[in-house]
Amino acid sequence: MKTRILLPIFMLLLSSCEPKIQREYIVEPCPEEKASAASQIKELKERGFEIFDYIDEETGDTIIMKQYFMAFLKSGENRNQNKEETDSLQNLHMAHLGRMYEEGYADISGPFGDDGDIRGITIYNVPTLKIADSLAHLDPMVKSGRLAIEMHPWWAGMGYPLR
Repeated sequence: MKTRILLPIFMLLLSSCEPKIQREYIVEPCPEEKASAASQIKELKERGFEIFDYIDEETGDTIIMKQYFMAFLKSGENRNQNKEETDSLQNLHMAHLGRMYEEGYADISGPFGDDGDIRGITIYNVPTLKIADSLAHLDPMVKSGRLAIEMHPWWAGMGYPLR
């Protein structure tokens, strides 16, 4: 008898409960500690990077301009490899560029969309032209003569994304 009375009461309670969706919002996220412009400038100079800075008149922010090195990968003198050799070199080339990115030496690489003499670029994020040139010349495509390197210093504001 007790079960007969408790069961309908329990069912009534269950059916009267509204499911509530609760959302949690982080109102004040924990800010990651961002290095001050002065400490960034000091660290970059200690690591041998060429930099200069200025104050953005609109925002009052310190903009740090840093020298990067842009490697233009051009058609080399030795482009007579067969398909198998070319495919192997391309795989090694991609592995080299991936390694440069993963180890922090290069920020971006990619081919050009035409069939011109300049085949692609890599932007090296290293302190000196000598280091950038040495890293670029480790590329198996360059070692084989299929690609040649033309290196130029290039200035850009730190932290600005491509858009």
